[in-house]
Amino acid sequence: MADRIPGNCPKRGRACAGGPMLTGFVLFYVGAVLFLNGLWLMGRIADREIVVINIVTALVSGAAVLHDAFGTGASAASIRNGALSLLFCTTYLWVAYNRLSGADGRGLGWFSLFVAVTTVPVFLRALAAAGSATELWLAANWAVWGVLWFMYFLLLALGRPIQRQTAWVTLLAGIFTGWLPGFLLLDGLI
Repeated sequence: MADRIPGNCPKRGRACAGGPMLTGFVLFYVGAVLFLNGLWLMGRIADREIVVINIVTALVSGAAVLHDAFGTGASAASIRNGALSLLFCTTYLWVAYNRLSGADGRGLGWFSLFVAVTTVPVFLRALAAAGSATELWLAANWAVWGVLWFMYFLLLALGRPIQRQTAWVTLLAGIFTGWLPGFLLLDGLI
């Protein structure tokens, strides 16, 4: 998703791999999964039921990864985008696996640390390339995702008692970094 988000394209106004419609499509489902995972962390959705949206979103983001990394128009930028998008896809598959298998989530927690660290240069690159307020907002999504993945690390790998806070950050991130930009991109408003 990184290179498809406006502001992460090499040149302002240039279409990136998949274009804004594919980005909007993926972000829309990222918004859904984060919102619902937030509710799940609050205890409002059962463990087995949350598996569905995590698998659906993993498949949607996985299709974008295949398109970007192995599609006919694959380039260095789209392959980079595919690698970054695979971080999302892997996270959602891992959540689904943990809910089905009963795993405690420590492995996902440590993976979340890896992802949180990865978001720092991605955010800085997107910030440096931003040419508008919308592009700044979209770049800031990477900072929010980094904080969120770091919270998952603290919660799952280190066992910190921050489930309630993580639930709210997850739910709000779903709205403001996934659903809202995804919806606006799908409607051609940004």
